[in-house]
Amino acid sequence: MSIQLEIISPEEVVLSQNVDMAVLPGLEGDIAAMEGHAPMIFLLRGGVINLYEGDKITQSFFVEGGFAEMKETQCTVLAKEVTKLDALSEEKVRQRLATLEESYKEAAKGKDADKQRELIEDIQGARVMLELATSEKK
Repeated sequence: MSIQLEIISPEEVVLSQNVDMAVLPGLEGDIAAMEGHAPMIFLLRGGVINLYEGDKITQSFFVEGGFAEMKETQCTVLAKEVTKLDALSEEKVRQRLATLEESYKEAAKGKDADKQRELIEDIQGARVMLELATSEKK
């Protein structure tokens, strides 16, 4: 029993395959996508998608926000950004975090609340990425 999972970034279809289960970082908590799940659409937070075959994790991806649509035999993830977990670069993530924090300071000067909210979400995602990138080296 499996589901068809697609993970899509703005640039490409990152993954399209059958999996027994995928655990997704929902905005309000992790959600397991598996065959027979009730249909739903939900927002994603920055976090890790783990793909399972049986009880083993076969692949992991970091997604930076987006949303997912689940059906009984299919799950589609549309993410702002997708990175294979083992490809996270601590240096690149630190640079990204610094750039986002600087952009937030500029948005705060202009009192652009919508931009500030968007940047806060991106900063939170970058911090999770940094934590993952540094923990992989331990």
